[in-house]
Amino acid sequence: MTSSRPDPTSDTNVVRAHEHPHFHFTPIWYKAAIPIVVGVIVYFLPVPDGVEPDGMHMLGIFVATILGLILQPLPTGSVALVGIAIAMITKTMAMDDALAGFANKTVWLIVASFFIAEGFIVTGLGRRIALVFVRAIGKSSLGLSYGMAVTDLILAPATPSNTARAGGVVYPIIRSLAELEDSRADSDESRKKLGAYLLLTALQVNVITSAMFITAMAGNPLAQDAAAKQGIDISWGKWALAAIVPGLVSLIVVPWVMQKLYPPTVRKTPEAPDLARAQLREAGKMSVHEWIMAGTFVLLLVLWCLSDQLNVDATATAFLGIAILLVTGVLTWSNLVSDKGAWQTLVFFGVLVAMADELKQLGVIDWIGDKVASSVDGLPWIAAFAILTLVYFYVHYLFASNTAQIVAMYAVFLGAAVATGAPPMFAALVFGFIGSLFGGLAHYSSGPAAVMYGSGYIKTSEWFRVGFIMSIVIIAIWTVVGGAWMKVIGVW
Repeated sequence: MTSSRPDPTSDTNVVRAHEHPHFHFTPIWYKAAIPIVVGVIVYFLPVPDGVEPDGMHMLGIFVATILGLILQPLPTGSVALVGIAIAMITKTMAMDDALAGFANKTVWLIVASFFIAEGFIVTGLGRRIALVFVRAIGKSSLGLSYGMAVTDLILAPATPSNTARAGGVVYPIIRSLAELEDSRADSDESRKKLGAYLLLTALQVNVITSAMFITAMAGNPLAQDAAAKQGIDISWGKWALAAIVPGLVSLIVVPWVMQKLYPPTVRKTPEAPDLARAQLREAGKMSVHEWIMAGTFVLLLVLWCLSDQLNVDATATAFLGIAILLVTGVLTWSNLVSDKGAWQTLVFFGVLVAMADELKQLGVIDWIGDKVASSVDGLPWIAAFAILTLVYFYVHYLFASNTAQIVAMYAVFLGAAVATGAPPMFAALVFGFIGSLFGGLAHYSSGPAAVMYGSGYIKTSEWFRVGFIMSIVIIAIWTVVGGAWMKVIGVW
């Protein structure tokens, strides 16, 4: 099984010199013109009170970069580098601040997850695990997606890094399952067989499991702490109780909806269990490298689960795993160097994290939050709360991580909601849940999203389309089912 990955940021619409020797106003220029025009307009808007002089300049560059990522006049990594270059050359960002995203530990955790996944592939252990899954529940693509959902759910309460959970555990299994069905990222026909569906579904499942427990996502404890500072104490059990019913309903509904929204061409695999049994027999006993990979994986899982108790950072744990795999020869340096998905993810995600942090430092995020809060003055609390939650959800298009938005805006929106008359505990829990649920909006919206995107199976345009539609489904479930359930248990 090959471990090479195609360029996940390639775009067949990019104009090549030998195809167009003379300048033509082709659609590619429309794609470039829209981000430039919108960015320039925002760049030169008057600076509002409370925002630093360079705040609107930074917002303009950030908006242009995001539009570039959506429209893709250039591949993703190229768009990100152009954006950060403009931010530096205009002195909107100091060079140290512009490059700070490349030192972000979450970004490197994502990169490390790719390398760990590579270990599963090159040793064949990932394929072996995949065969076990296929043997047990492999009669349909839907069954496989439910298998991944159960895996994520079991790990979630004890894994505060949702990136580690998605990238180090779920992702390599899905890669192996996809390749078992000859679903690879090198063509539309191949990737849509199974891999793209399973990866997109796994991301939507991950945002749900991350919302179900305080300890399932690193940003959740930050929301808990911010709520406590406003006199709202949320215990681990109260959070889990409030989230359990809408969470379980979502885990049942989401894989099914995803199969309707983004159907794999491989739907039924009735022969797969027998084939898996035969291939497991042919594979024979596990090799030494497979045992080392398995032992390293268990060690990583234990350290990730006990990271708070042992005071061991998730990124440090991931690098320990990589070191073990390199020293034992399971991975070689060439394996790491050739992993294009990992390095391209480092570029675009590092740039976006740095830009989002700069927006916070320049006061732009606080200004947006204050404007939103003041805009709902005088409305009935239910109407005001609905507006605030929707804005809080979809403003995440401006963020490259869940935790960044929670730190920047959770307290502002919670205070505004309580001021309008919303029940404090209800408001605190809902904004806490949203802090995870919006992680599937785009390919840069969270660490797990970046991991899945880096595989190359899903096009950028598909991320935005599917992410937005699934956000409506998830909001509906957590509003109707979650709201009713929290009423039953007395949260509001």
